[in-house]
Amino acid sequence: MKSKIHIAILISTFSISSCMPIVKSIYGIKDPKLISDKQIVKTSKKFKVEQSANYSLDTSYFSFIMDLDTNKFKVERKNHIQPLQALYFDSEGQLVKFYINCYAGGFPNLNWNYDGNLETFLPKDQAPLDTIINFQKLAPFLKPVNRLSKVNELSNYDYYVVVFWTKCMKRHSKRLIKSIQENVSKAKSHKVKLIYVNNEHVFYKLENR
Repeated sequence: MKSKIHIAILISTFSISSCMPIVKSIYGIKDPKLISDKQIVKTSKKFKVEQSANYSLDTSYFSFIMDLDTNKFKVERKNHIQPLQALYFDSEGQLVKFYINCYAGGFPNLNWNYDGNLETFLPKDQAPLDTIINFQKLAPFLKPVNRLSKVNELSNYDYYVVVFWTKCMKRHSKRLIKSIQENVSKAKSHKVKLIYVNNEHVFYKLENR
């Protein structure tokens, strides 16, 4: 529990402070920068990302989340703007499982399989679910980063698992992607589509607003 609190405080503070070089270094966090599609592809290949499912997140997603009513959706706004996420949607596009960095715990590496959460498919609950985003709402914000990305072929699956990752949290992104890939491999009787989304530009916009 203590490690989870540390992560939550760090990520929250990271969004409002640039005076934490030592702490950032310990956690393997760098300042977000604007990166090209070519850089996204290069890094994602090191993470063994399927290139036909490789996307970036349009910066208009930032406005979509931040325009939500602060009083009604304070927690939801915070959760959906986090740099590292795994969103599990069912065949109807509804969010059924939600994993984000500030609920992961672990030091100095985030532990996505805390308490054996990822040992089964579907995984155990981690972050609280909400209804402000579904797969149909999210899909228009996904931008292909290469000619292999097939944005028009996202259909006819039992589940869609969308992984948000950033280059500025490279170590943690790599571990998240590997953890979710291993979890999806347990879905023996379900047809699952894994989608990888770099949200560097959205996180950069958050840090520089």
